[in-house]
Amino acid sequence: MGRIKSLLIKRTAENLIKEENKFNEEFENNKKLVGDITPSKSTRNKIAGHITRTIRAENIKKKKLQEA
Repeated sequence: MGRIKSLLIKRTAENLIKEENKFNEEFENNKKLVGDITPSKSTRNKIAGHITRTIRAENIKKKKLQEA
């Protein structure tokens, strides 16, 4: 089981994914993009990690739908 993300982290990550199309499956890239927005290092990493996990999950779903 993983850590539970707060509603603030989830909401911010979802809004950023909708607004910007620059995010991808690489945590380091996402961390740099989020770094401009958040002043806190730990918050930045949590948001970037959630974005990375969300995008990876979406890509896995797309692959499964294409195979079926």
